[in-house]
Amino acid sequence: MGPPKGATRTISQQAFDEMVRENIDDLGMDPAEALDDAIQTLTLQGVDLTGIITCLPGESNPVIECLGKLREEKAFPEILDPLNELNVLCKDKGSGNASIASKNGAVELLISICSKLRKESQGLASALNALASVIHDLQSSEIFKENGGPRIIVDILKGERGDANTLEGCFAVVAAAATGNEVLKDSFMDLKIDELIFQVLKERNVGTVPSIYDAIRIILTSDDNRVLASQVFGYARKFSELGIAEILVDSLREEASFPHLTSAAIALKSVAVNDEICRSIASAGGIDVILNCIDNSGLLGNSGVAKTCCSLLSKLAGSDANKAAIVEKGGMDRLLNLSARFSDDPSVLQEIMSIICTLCLRSMENSACAMESGAGDLAIQAMQKFPASDQLQRNACFMIRNLVVRNPENRKLLLGNGIEELIRRAKQTHKSCKDAATDALRDLGVNNYNS
Repeated sequence: MGPPKGATRTISQQAFDEMVRENIDDLGMDPAEALDDAIQTLTLQGVDLTGIITCLPGESNPVIECLGKLREEKAFPEILDPLNELNVLCKDKGSGNASIASKNGAVELLISICSKLRKESQGLASALNALASVIHDLQSSEIFKENGGPRIIVDILKGERGDANTLEGCFAVVAAAATGNEVLKDSFMDLKIDELIFQVLKERNVGTVPSIYDAIRIILTSDDNRVLASQVFGYARKFSELGIAEILVDSLREEASFPHLTSAAIALKSVAVNDEICRSIASAGGIDVILNCIDNSGLLGNSGVAKTCCSLLSKLAGSDANKAAIVEKGGMDRLLNLSARFSDDPSVLQEIMSIICTLCLRSMENSACAMESGAGDLAIQAMQKFPASDQLQRNACFMIRNLVVRNPENRKLLLGNGIEELIRRAKQTHKSCKDAATDALRDLGVNNYNS
């Protein structure tokens, strides 16, 4: 059970159980009624019931049963069943099982088991997967840190690189533990996790270790609200200096249709934090690879890959040198072809308009090319078809502005096709579009653009 909004109070398992027992003994409620009353009362009082076992008196909880079996210190392979069962239980994010497990010592227990199973690759992989499922929030990641988790995981990575399942489990733990925890990101970087990631990417077919992409993304994401100045930008530069960006390009090139393409593209985007890195990705053939992935996503109808690759291409287009390369390789026509294949999906269309907007920024030539390829028609048709999609309407306004701000000849074409009415409607309908719409109307040269 998740915490109610604004919850600031907690309760122990013992206090909760006593409350249910009092409802039965003192108020004469039957067990089910007593349990339901306790939950409702505490919820209304703003008590956070995360991690509290809410079973009827006398009933067993499967998470507690698994932990009990694991504490019996069974040898391999008997330990596999409870490890795998715990993993399945805690992977169910809506169940609250991970909270129950971590509150009852699962993180500490699984770290100990991982250390003991170093010689049993199958058992170790199962223990790592269970640990990754149990670590789900700041509290559980802090327990992981306090019990030496980072060092143990890195030591396993150093010694067990021959087994894909073990690697997959290790990087899943890294991703889970570092999520929302800047201190753990720093701990892993101090332990040279970047160098280990580089070695694994270089040595293996990374399609067998997809969690490595999640680990890269998480380590390079600033997601800890406790920290005012994150270090992830510097981490990304270290990743690039090792050559991880180029290896990720190779991964996309070799397996352009493999099932983890989206994760790999997001990981590469996480590394591309400055102009120099974006240009190095292009030098490694990254633009050709991404455009090919975009073409394939359209042919296969894979909207997830289409959106992710457009977003990645937009990041690379932040470099002026890459803008020219993308257009020279037919990028505008390929993006407009993609828009035709996903004409009924506003989430893809808004990404396409975002990348076209970036390509046209400060470039008369690219703006002219975009109009010739049909970007103006795309904006008009999308705004007409999806008036309720605020992000699409906003991205269309941004794109229109860049199409016309340096190219007055484009203004007449767009105004003649009714773009002003569509922009004003977006401005009135969506609060998030107000500034973008105003700027677009101003650069179109219309009167009363601010009204």
